[in-house]
Amino acid sequence: MNGNQNIFDDPDFFEGYLDLRSGRNFNDLLEQPAILSLLPDITGKNVLDIGCGYGINCLQFAQKAEKVVGIDISRRMLNVAMKENSDHNISYLQLAMEDLDRLTGPFDLIFSSLAFHYALDFGKLIEDCARLLAPGGILLFSQEHPMTTAAMNTDHRYVKDENGNCFFKVADYQSEGERHVRWFVDDVIHQHRKISTIVSTLCHNGFVITDCVEPKPDRKAIKQLPALARDLIKPSFIIFRARKGDNHADNT
Repeated sequence: MNGNQNIFDDPDFFEGYLDLRSGRNFNDLLEQPAILSLLPDITGKNVLDIGCGYGINCLQFAQKAEKVVGIDISRRMLNVAMKENSDHNISYLQLAMEDLDRLTGPFDLIFSSLAFHYALDFGKLIEDCARLLAPGGILLFSQEHPMTTAAMNTDHRYVKDENGNCFFKVADYQSEGERHVRWFVDDVIHQHRKISTIVSTLCHNGFVITDCVEPKPDRKAIKQLPALARDLIKPSFIIFRARKGDNHADNT
């Protein structure tokens, strides 16, 4: 989450988020299976988790990795992480993604689950990731799909025609920038970027994109959470896996 917004330390937001994640949800049934299926072999490797939240992924990585560093801007999230998801090879740091220049690498994997759409300066974020990765290292991240973040007015985006067929209205896609939404509390800020901006930024920083996934729910997931059926119309998330080129210039 960007340094200007630490919404997870808002008590009302924090409680709402924990309540959401404690039950069946889009993250656990759709985003997490998709992103974890793209994990490289991290046995004996060094891993950085950006926007680690309360450390669920960090604890998973620690079972195989040599070292795991989890960063998050939210002190409340990190308190949960250190209490419930700690291990001898995990270090948790309160740090905004804008401040990655305070870290030293190299890491073999940089992982981020649903945090990059909060980054104010995406170019700097990807540049920092390239600096911190070892040659051949992997950047694996998910974010809200640009179709989801596009609209400046998020009301009534799902509509039905006279025959009851459901459609999703895409608006304001070409206008990049801040989007203010209500999510548990008012005025949560997301950053909308076009897919082309994401792809170009990765390429311009020496990354080779090896996978791009827009997760689609299966019947089993929809049965557990019927609201997931809307992701048969349009995706909620997009996931990129990219490899740092061996010849990428290191800025350190």
